[in-house]
Amino acid sequence: MTALGHKKRKNRTSDADPDAPRKKKEKLKQDAGKPCTKPSPSEFRVTKATITLSVPPVFASNLRAGVEEMLDSMIMRYIPSLCGVLLAHSNLHFLSPTVSINADCPFAICNVTFDATVWSPSIAMKLVGKIILYSPDHVSLLLHRTFNVSIPRHHIPQDVWEFEYGPAENDPEYGEGAVASSIVEEEDGGMKDGDGEKVEGEAVPEASGQWVHRVTGTKLGGTDGYLEFTVIGKTVANEMLSLQGSIQPDPFSEEHSQSGKSSRKKRAK
Repeated sequence: MTALGHKKRKNRTSDADPDAPRKKKEKLKQDAGKPCTKPSPSEFRVTKATITLSVPPVFASNLRAGVEEMLDSMIMRYIPSLCGVLLAHSNLHFLSPTVSINADCPFAICNVTFDATVWSPSIAMKLVGKIILYSPDHVSLLLHRTFNVSIPRHHIPQDVWEFEYGPAENDPEYGEGAVASSIVEEEDGGMKDGDGEKVEGEAVPEASGQWVHRVTGTKLGGTDGYLEFTVIGKTVANEMLSLQGSIQPDPFSEEHSQSGKSSRKKRAK
């Protein structure tokens, strides 16, 4: 069976590229399987990826459409072989003018290569996110309005910042007003209060409290809520990538790690 379907038979030489050297094809497959050991200078990168797909028989007359649909389903998911989240794909090519169907399985086995746009931040990289939640234990941010970042308490300089609790919900003087005026971020990036009025400047609701500067009283993140942090860890769950950050001047020091703190407590006892 041809890899491009009956309608694409005339153009299959350009897509399959059968005249390309075999060594080049083998190199593409090897590069796709290599772990990401070399950090990228940017959190976004475009790389040549090679993948083997089992295309359902419903796309037997147009395998290209089937492959593109399967690649579309991988967008915004963490792909281990790419060491990052696939954001877009382009320049799809079949590595062979034909595909294989094994035994009685109706799925077509296709080897394809494409250009993958990947979000793959490196450890120690400095990024800027928008604060969406203040908590005594951590600060939550959104990166590019999409990816989650968490800065735990022990990675916030305690000698510079302190958590200031907001009014209690059952406080007769402040509680009802605080709930009514809580600020919500809309999908378009605008801010609205509980009455639906647009709010300028404030990024997150303050009813539960906020991190403030010990001397100046300035809110962490300022009026716009944007904060620069250092990437210290990554977590992959449900094919989604989230980051752990730090705003410590020396984020990788042992004294900021939870294991280092627990060991010091044991020695103190």
